[in-house]
Amino acid sequence: MPPIPGSGLAKGLAVTLRTMTRKTVTEQYPEVQPDLPPRTRGVIGLFEENCTVCMLCARECPDWCIYIDSHKETIPAAAPGGRERSRNVLDRFAIDFSLCMYCGICIEVCPFDALFWSPEFEYAETDIRDLTHERDKLREWMWTVPAPPALDPGAEEPKEIAAARKTAEKLAAQQETTPAVATPAAPADLSSTTPHADEQARAAEQPTRPMGESRQQSDQPTQETDQPTQERGRPSQEAGSPRQETDKPRQEGQG
Repeated sequence: MPPIPGSGLAKGLAVTLRTMTRKTVTEQYPEVQPDLPPRTRGVIGLFEENCTVCMLCARECPDWCIYIDSHKETIPAAAPGGRERSRNVLDRFAIDFSLCMYCGICIEVCPFDALFWSPEFEYAETDIRDLTHERDKLREWMWTVPAPPALDPGAEEPKEIAAARKTAEKLAAQQETTPAVATPAAPADLSSTTPHADEQARAAEQPTRPMGESRQQSDQPTQETDQPTQERGRPSQEAGSPRQETDKPRQEGQG
């Protein structure tokens, strides 16, 4: 059956009429900012406090578009007699976005979480040389990094969080099992509780004696203690007299 003349035109006009009656989906940019997904690769932000100048990001970059300069500083010893340490201080961190291909390798290899993806994308320049952004600009983009998405409720608990939770539960169980020991209250007046407080006060009121008198008094007990030793030797001599008397009858008997 041959087509009806003008049917194609009628179908085209029908599609146009259906489209005209639908609501438009065009976003009026730049008046209305687009709603970007959280993992948008817009630009790279730098968190300077976490950077240790390990140079991993610069070495792993396939385009060699990361430029890092640093110097070393000596940290004095924390304790006397300790050894001084040295650390790297960041001087320059720049990324040439005219060479960057947004692969994200620098962010993945950073061991200290110093680089993050930011959804910012409005950094076009009229001169290609202005696309090399220094660390001040990269730090400004850091504050636009969205928060990480929440974990899946059905996912396993991370090992670090599980270990910390178990340790906290053990400490709480130990505190519950151990009985509370009451600490004795401190006395209000220490002078009233000391037993020798009155004796010390009396000793302070007595006049001090010269050193010669104290020595003489200290020598007297030694002389008195020597006398009993002499008296102890006397009974031994007196005890010998009965022995001599008992020996006389034996001599008379023999005679």
